[in-house]
Amino acid sequence: MRVRSIRDVASAVRGRRKDLGLSQAELAEVVGVSRKWIYEFEGGKPRAEFVLVLRVLEYLGLTITIDDDGDETFTPSFSLDALLEDHRYHE
Repeated sequence: MRVRSIRDVASAVRGRRKDLGLSQAELAEVVGVSRKWIYEFEGGKPRAEFVLVLRVLEYLGLTITIDDDGDETFTPSFSLDALLEDHRYHE
């Protein structure tokens, strides 16, 4: 599935949750969030905390893969590799 928005992620989570026969309340309990948080996230809440989204995905057995979309016109204004290398050696 190609993900382009939080709504796409939310749709995948909702579908997987239902496939597993879990209610929003059950998922919320095992992940450690409120049922309201699950409800809002599944509704596409644009400001869902990423660490919580990752926790939900992990519990449901879903993963995120990040790929280069092949857009040759994109030129980053900084080197992500250099930034990551710098961070690794300063911890």
